[in-house]
Amino acid sequence: MSAHLMNTYKRLPVAFVRGEGAWLWDESGKRYLDALAGIAVNGLGHAHPKLVAAIADQAAKVIHTSNIYRIIEQEQLGEKLAQLSGMDNAFFNCSGAEANETAIKLARLYGHQRGVELPTIVVMDRSWHGRTIATLSATGNRKAQAGFEPLLGGFARVPFNDLEAVNRVAENNANIVAVLVEPVQGEGGIQIPEKTYLAHLRELCDRKQWLFMLDEVQSGMGRTGKWFAYQHTDLLPDVLTLAKGLANGMPIGACVARGAAASVFGPGHHGTTFGGGALICRTALTTLQVIEEEGLLDRARVLGERMVAGFRQELAGVSGVTEVRGAGLMLGIELDRPCNELVGQALEAGLLINVTYDNIVRMLPPLVISDAQADQIVSMLSPLIRNFLAR
Repeated sequence: MSAHLMNTYKRLPVAFVRGEGAWLWDESGKRYLDALAGIAVNGLGHAHPKLVAAIADQAAKVIHTSNIYRIIEQEQLGEKLAQLSGMDNAFFNCSGAEANETAIKLARLYGHQRGVELPTIVVMDRSWHGRTIATLSATGNRKAQAGFEPLLGGFARVPFNDLEAVNRVAENNANIVAVLVEPVQGEGGIQIPEKTYLAHLRELCDRKQWLFMLDEVQSGMGRTGKWFAYQHTDLLPDVLTLAKGLANGMPIGACVARGAAASVFGPGHHGTTFGGGALICRTALTTLQVIEEEGLLDRARVLGERMVAGFRQELAGVSGVTEVRGAGLMLGIELDRPCNELVGQALEAGLLINVTYDNIVRMLPPLVISDAQADQIVSMLSPLIRNFLAR
């Protein structure tokens, strides 16, 4: 561990020097099966040859010029995302937090343009939207917020998957201008709402002229078996935020909008130095191309179902296992007690996982894993969980 890095991470005692597909190797040559994918980032795994070639080719041409000028690759990426999402336009920056920051600013400006002096956004318990002051204020995680007060106002928090709570806010707060929600909560523990939840929120937003904003930073880019989790329904959001898997590890975020939301910003309302550069957007375009060419949307759905079934079979009747759940390759195993030590035990066994909310084992494998690797994750992790609970 370096004494010259700020102490902001509790890092595991391993450094990876090489990767291929779903495998990583550390400095000593030990191999690890990656069931985390850089926290839902490396959908194409590691060192995908088409991605490596595209990055090298673009780096030899132009890396950065700034948004003072047209960027052809950025225009192409905006067009591609509009085609895939059904949305109208996009703003590109460098992270999921920045994408959500953009959405928050957009909603506030939308409110002011409608004459709302104190525009307020409905957000959810257990949500995660980022670590900037605005996105941390929107996030429903008190542990992450502690010590950074005063938090930003302008948010009304309700329980996730609770329509009555949203309806009560609608009745009692005339300043609401938007709802910001994850279709599947990732950091919150792979929390999957009722099937009608998003549709009811969409209907309420239509009725109240609120913006319906979906944070798909973790659930987007094929992770749930569709390009975006909302595509498991027949609705469209007004604002969509993306990052993580969009460029397979290169830093990018996107705030995508349609309808009235797409015309809220004008020149000078928002900006970024690094966002949407040629190298990043070329990488994202190649990532989308590979997902299409290799049929990874269907693979994510099929493999997710396979792994959930495998874990349910392996852990059936095991005392302490509360639930096994998943949406494509967003997988969670909820236990009845804190289980952070499983991360280190899995690492020792050559498997990369993590634990969120102290008691939920989370897996976000690359979309490119094979059937055999999916089964191997199940066979490696299940006995670790059984032994942990037995102790």
